[in-house]
Amino acid sequence: MPEIAEIARAVHFLRLHLVGKTIKTATAIEDANVFGKVGTSGPEFAAAMKGKKVLSAGSQGKYFWLVLDKPPHPMMHFGMTGWIHIKGDRTAYTNYYKRMKPEEIDEWPPKYWKFQLKTEDDPAVEVAFTDPRRFGRVRLVDCPGESIRKFSPLVENGPDPVVDTDIFTEEYLEKKMRSRHVPIKALLLDQAFLSGIGNWVADEVLYQAKLHPEQYCDDFSDAEIKELYKSIRYVCQLAVDKLGDSDEFPEHWLFNYRWDKGKKGKSSHLPNGEKLAFVQVGGRTSCYAPNVQKKTGKVAPGIKEELIESEEEEAESAKTKAKKPAKVKAAKVNQEEEKPSKRKIKDEEDEDEKPPKRSKKAIAKKTSTPANGVKSGYFESADASAEVPPGRRRSGRLQGR
Repeated sequence: MPEIAEIARAVHFLRLHLVGKTIKTATAIEDANVFGKVGTSGPEFAAAMKGKKVLSAGSQGKYFWLVLDKPPHPMMHFGMTGWIHIKGDRTAYTNYYKRMKPEEIDEWPPKYWKFQLKTEDDPAVEVAFTDPRRFGRVRLVDCPGESIRKFSPLVENGPDPVVDTDIFTEEYLEKKMRSRHVPIKALLLDQAFLSGIGNWVADEVLYQAKLHPEQYCDDFSDAEIKELYKSIRYVCQLAVDKLGDSDEFPEHWLFNYRWDKGKKGKSSHLPNGEKLAFVQVGGRTSCYAPNVQKKTGKVAPGIKEELIESEEEEAESAKTKAKKPAKVKAAKVNQEEEKPSKRKIKDEEDEDEKPPKRSKKAIAKKTSTPANGVKSGYFESADASAEVPPGRRRSGRLQGR
């Protein structure tokens, strides 16, 4: 999802090409998600844009807008895959174009467009908003242009750490952290607390501040809060200054290594040798360095850490697992020699009970893939009347209840 830096990039190109121009034509398709879910429609949006002069462009966190000479003004959010394109210029960052087919890069209008604008100039400036997954939102805000941030949806969002440095202070951060009891990663993702920080920015901020993502936000020391504030300002400002171009991010940033989870041939360590791990916090996957970001206070319970293993480590782990059956077999031989009591044998069988043998039909049904491509997550017997081993009960699901 585009975050604070990517939004700054989009606004940069709108100011460069569109601000000061008059829109001659506007076209928008009818999309019940992109327009409809925020109270407008494609035709209504196009009518509001036609003939208007663009006075300025601005942003707050993940939202950006155009101020026209007359209201209503367009307010946009990229969602997961939205972007602004300008004909004849490449507005996106390098990785964006790497995911596209060569013939699609300069195609106009671009694929998945939702609206197009064309100015009166000669040559005209042409702008398009695209969104393949349709989680983006385009709305109209009917208010004075200079007061747009006092209206919904901006008024419900927290300060922008780059734009609103007069509001986002160390005191503001401390007050908010002391008044909440959630993992610090979850707090950073809360747009009502601070606008513009998404998953990768939050991970980078916490890595630079050496704070654990699971730790409760109200259980940090004053010194740690001070480091967090400095880290938020540093990461957000630098990312915005670079217009979200990851090719220009510092080599030591976590950003450059956090995307390689599970990829063959990729390193499981940072250049300084620190190992990486993943946890689920606030409904999002968090990447962090356990030996750098140590827990210094209370953490949310039940969160499972998953270390990234290199190919060498995976091979070593596989060797270790391969040795375990031999040990188990040897243990069983010893048990037979010692001839333990029946009760002891029963307890051991309960701990490592083997599943009943299944017919070939049952195995085929379990491993087959349905037409929709989704494999069944449970075993379903091919013969509901098959004999059940002693001591076992057939579940209602297998009996067709």
